[in-house]
Amino acid sequence: MPVKIFKASSKSGKKFLEKLLNRAQELPKGVEKGVRKIGLEVKKRGDEALISYTEKFDGVRFSSPEAFKVSEKEFSEAYRKISPPLLESIKIAIQKVESFHRKGLPLSWCEFEDGITLGQKVVPVERAGLYVPGGKGGETPLISTVIMTGVPAKIAGVKEILLFSPPRKDGSLHPALLVAAKEVGIEEVFKIGGPWAIFAMAYGTESIPKVDVICGPGNIYVTAAKKLVSTFVGIDMLAGPSEVLIIADEEANPEFIAWDLLAQAEHDPMSLPLLITPSYKLALRVKKELEKALSKGLRAEISAEALQKRGGIIITETLSQAFELANLIAPEHLELCVNEPMKWLSAVKNAGAVFLGNYTPEALGDYIAGPNHVLPTMGLARFASSLSVDKFLKKVNFLKYEKEALLREAEHVIALAEAENLPSHAEAVRVRCKNIRKG
Repeated sequence: MPVKIFKASSKSGKKFLEKLLNRAQELPKGVEKGVRKIGLEVKKRGDEALISYTEKFDGVRFSSPEAFKVSEKEFSEAYRKISPPLLESIKIAIQKVESFHRKGLPLSWCEFEDGITLGQKVVPVERAGLYVPGGKGGETPLISTVIMTGVPAKIAGVKEILLFSPPRKDGSLHPALLVAAKEVGIEEVFKIGGPWAIFAMAYGTESIPKVDVICGPGNIYVTAAKKLVSTFVGIDMLAGPSEVLIIADEEANPEFIAWDLLAQAEHDPMSLPLLITPSYKLALRVKKELEKALSKGLRAEISAEALQKRGGIIITETLSQAFELANLIAPEHLELCVNEPMKWLSAVKNAGAVFLGNYTPEALGDYIAGPNHVLPTMGLARFASSLSVDKFLKKVNFLKYEKEALLREAEHVIALAEAENLPSHAEAVRVRCKNIRKG
């Protein structure tokens, strides 16, 4: 069986933990160099470069830039191609994600006191770009990514939302992806993928307007492109392979745990499936359940590689120690398969999202529960948060002083400005005070 069991206190266990704690890595220089070249071409040649790269890497030749954009006819046909139960699931997911994210919408505020007006104005960005990976040949559409990125942008009040996804071999996008976009309220969908789509959003081309914020996951090349444009356009985060860390006590269900580990492992051979428990007996039972589950052949090759390369089961002395290690690892997804999980929630300091109890699998958060599934990976949960409406908003501070208020506080501004050797700052206040006193 590919998954290894480590004692946290052992030499091999400490080595494994050290590797986990240092898993955030720079992008390979060769990847970044190649992607930068693509960016320069998109900046220089615009739509012509997009047509060229789409043909080269996706095997689709668009006759003109107009063919990039999904037509109303394509949207209509998409509704006829998906099943009513799937449409219902899409609508329910949108409703639940919208309900959750509306609660996090920040409000503008203003206060008045002694001739001073202070406040903050919350303003949406004008235009947002969403990137949705195409999956295997475009046949495994990431419907949930459309919802998780599009809904917060709509709630924030973004006027124009553009969605990009790589085309299938016939030049189309999967109908379920188009239906999800339409249900969210996204009207502009482009059949462009890869890093060239990121650069098109960031720089703008003849047919694609420049956006203010880019959100959505992608492969290492898309991630490299997001990194390169992040100095002049907003991005959600630089995400790495998907992660789950399960903390379990001896009473946890080993079959549940095995399938939750595999649910993460099946994403990618570089996924990170981890279990931390003080129960060696549970660890052995989970290992056995993993063997049974893999024998069913459900993306078993990918899952087995992830378990072998990066996965592991760590045995701790106590449950408290398990939480200490989890906070150091700062996983994307943290499952608490323990008795009284709410009691242990206060022990969690670093995690993208926490799933409480044996009947809250991480898969719920991927699709239907409501909280966003775009989460920090690679230990970035130490300081980063999930995607939310905040990513599509700006907070603009404003202030207004009446004459008396300026006179009252002028000496402090002048003192601080002169201490910083910025005499013009001081003089800008001083001349106004002289003007006020003259009457």
